[in-house]
Amino acid sequence: MPSNSMKLNNDSIEEETNQVMLNLKNILIEANMDFTNVVKTSIFLSDMNLFKKVNEIYGKYIIEGDEPARETIAVKTLPMNVNVEISMIAIL
Repeated sequence: MPSNSMKLNNDSIEEETNQVMLNLKNILIEANMDFTNVVKTSIFLSDMNLFKKVNEIYGKYIIEGDEPARETIAVKTLPMNVNVEISMIAIL
């Protein structure tokens, strides 16, 4: 279940990815935007074997036909040993 507690929600890659996307959604809302304003996404994974599951969750937030440019990169470690980190560039 998504959380506003500032605690990591990483019991599974699905929960972790969903929390990341919800965090990004809330940032976009605060800026009076939504995922249709996103022009580029960078996804950092601790293991490229997680790509399929992360991609499924990510796809639930992005409108088909309005997908931003995207890159996915496997990295050795991420802060706080999370498995996924996503950054987005959005424009009005």
